[in-house]
Amino acid sequence: MTPLVVVDADVLGRQRTGDETYVRNLLRELSSLAEDVGIRLAATTRRPDLVPAGVRAVELRARTQELRMALSLPRALRRLDAALCHTQYALPLRPPCPCVVTVHDVSFAREPGLMGRKDRLVFRTMVPRAVRRAVRILAVSERTKRDLVELYDISPDRIVVTPNGVDPAFRPADERFNNSLLQSPYVLAVGAVQARKNQLAALEAADAVDLPLVVVGPEKDPALAAELRRRGARLEGYVETGRLVELYRGAACLVQASRFEGFGLPVLEAMACGTPVVAVREPALEEVAGDAAVFVEDGRLADGIRQALAERDRLVEAGLERAQRFTWRGAAERTLAVYREILKT
Repeated sequence: MTPLVVVDADVLGRQRTGDETYVRNLLRELSSLAEDVGIRLAATTRRPDLVPAGVRAVELRARTQELRMALSLPRALRRLDAALCHTQYALPLRPPCPCVVTVHDVSFAREPGLMGRKDRLVFRTMVPRAVRRAVRILAVSERTKRDLVELYDISPDRIVVTPNGVDPAFRPADERFNNSLLQSPYVLAVGAVQARKNQLAALEAADAVDLPLVVVGPEKDPALAAELRRRGARLEGYVETGRLVELYRGAACLVQASRFEGFGLPVLEAMACGTPVVAVREPALEEVAGDAAVFVEDGRLADGIRQALAERDRLVEAGLERAQRFTWRGAAERTLAVYREILKT
C-alpha cells in the first residue's frame, strides 16, 4: 500500500508569518513531487480550504493546542493509518508512527528574555522532547542545526538542513529594473511586532536618515506597537502576499534589526523583489544574504541605510542573484528525500 505522510498544517490561515509561509509553500511543492515517488500526502488543519490541490485536507480542531497535540492529532494519525508525521517544533503525544520535526530557531533558549513567559515555557518544554524523539530533525539553516547540536547534544547526522525558499510572487516590478528612486521612499521592517524583531532600532535608524518607517507584521506586543505609532511609524499589521510584494517594491530598503533569527525570510523576499537589504550581523541573516546585503553592527543601522542608498544598483543586482539560490522546490526535494529515507521507498 502507498504510504501516507501527514503534515501538520494547523498554522494555515492563522497569520503565523514564517511558520505559515513554510507549510504553505512546502505543501504546494510536495504535492507535485510526492506522487511520482509513490507517497501520498495529507494535511491536518483547521482551514482545509487553504490546503493545495494534490494534498488530502483533513479538518482537525481542538479547544486548545495542548489537547490537539495530546489527543486530536494522535487519533487522526491512527485513523488515517499514517506511515509518517511531519510537524513543527512539537511532536504529538504517543504518535502511532515515526515523526519528523522542523525547527526554525531556538530563540526561546538562546535569548529567553525576548519571549513572553508563557511562550518561553511552552517552547522550552516541547522542543527538547521533540528533537530527542523525532526520527529526523529538519533545520532551516546551518545556524539552527549548530544550536540544536550544542543545546541538546543531538547527533549532527540526525539533522538535515532544508533552507527556506522564496515564493515566485516575490519579484521586481518591471520599472524597478531602472533602479529609479521612488517619489516617496520609506524604510521597511517586516516581522511580528515584538522585542526580538527590534523594530524600535529600525525606527531610530529611519529617523536618522529622515525617512519614514513602515512596519509589516502581526502585533504580538501591543505596547511596542503603540510606542512605534506614537513615534511616527506606520504599522500595516499582517498583510497578504500581494500587498507585501508591493511594500517590498516600494521601499528604499529593508532594515532587519532582529536580535535573533533562525533564517530571515524577509531578507530573501526583499532581495527577490529587487530591494536593498540592511541587517545587523546575525549569523542566520549572514548565512542567507551572503555579500548581497549591507551588514552593520548594532547601533550603526543608519549608516547601513546610507550605504544601501549609495550602492543601490550593486545591491539590487547582487540580491536578485542571491535570491535565485533559494527555492521552495529545492526545500521540498530535500524534505521528500528525508521522507523516502525513513519510509524506504
